Amino acid sequence: MEYRRLGKSGLKVSEIALGSWLTYGTVTEQEQAIACIKTAYDLGINHFDCANVYGATPHAAEQVLGQALRDYPRDSYVVTTKAFWPVGPGVNNRGLSRKHIFEEVEKSLRALGVDYVDIFYCHRYDPETDLEEVLRALDDLVAQGKVLYTGISEWPADRIAAAVSLQKELGLRKLAASQPVYNLFNRYIETAVIPICDEAGIGQVVFSPLAQGVLTGKYKKGQPLPEGSRAATPKVSKTMQQYLDDALLDKVERLRTVAERLEITLAQLALAWVLRLPSVSSALIGASRPEQVEENVKASGYKLDEATLDEIEQILQA
Repeated sequence: MEYRRLGKSGLKVSEIALGSWLTYGTVTEQEQAIACIKTAYDLGINHFDCANVYGATPHAAEQVLGQALRDYPRDSYVVTTKAFWPVGPGVNNRGLSRKHIFEEVEKSLRALGVDYVDIFYCHRYDPETDLEEVLRALDDLVAQGKVLYTGISEWPADRIAAAVSLQKELGLRKLAASQPVYNLFNRYIETAVIPICDEAGIGQVVFSPLAQGVLTGKYKKGQPLPEGSRAATPKVSKTMQQYLDDALLDKVERLRTVAERLEITLAQLALAWVLRLPSVSSALIGASRPEQVEENVKASGYKLDEATLDEIEQILQA
């Protein structure tokens, strides 16, 4: 496993990170989830991502993750959480108000069984809360020692720029992490998000680098969805439709031939492609079986040469 700085911070994170969206606390049995987490740790992954809304109920995935990590020294891993999405029926059970952020961080700490989280993310931009209120709340959490670094997830580029500018104006601690979607088929962050973050010293921790499993090659054009796969799960099937387009599945097959020539898996190719950018600090994988973790970590340190990158680009642009 190789490690990278999180942006310009001093924090070192594994190139491959383990996420828990739609897996731990939901469709993956707890024993299997813990096995995945322990396998990841044993293979050098030190970066574990979570959120208050992951799992069948609020904070469920955090409880599973906390239980698995309890056996290890706290200083040996980086654990994250997030807040924004509704966690209850109340008008203040959502968003990025100071009230909601503080309350959710406390609940996350209890669920994870830790005194602090390494990274806390604002899970989306909240147009109903003044940006200064959000940034001062983040700054206060760091001052209290409950959060070490702060970040944002899927914020529009102009809102990231506004936050960076306001933090500088007010003398607040800087954002350290951005968590956007990024993969071979979704590259929107290359245009504005990455340049803005690079200038500000914000590292990218990208999710869905395998396009929700499509870049593992398990989905075939004209064939039924594999039983038990993510696309066959009602909760997530709608979000995957963008990746199950026939034209994209054709490109997946062409990418598979490139991977086979290199004697690596398609998933390893896709992860190595994401990690080609120095701006990317970690690529977040999901796993329901330890073998998936074992396969994906092999992408760490794998360098794609320029000729291969050019070939991939031609496939994507076709």
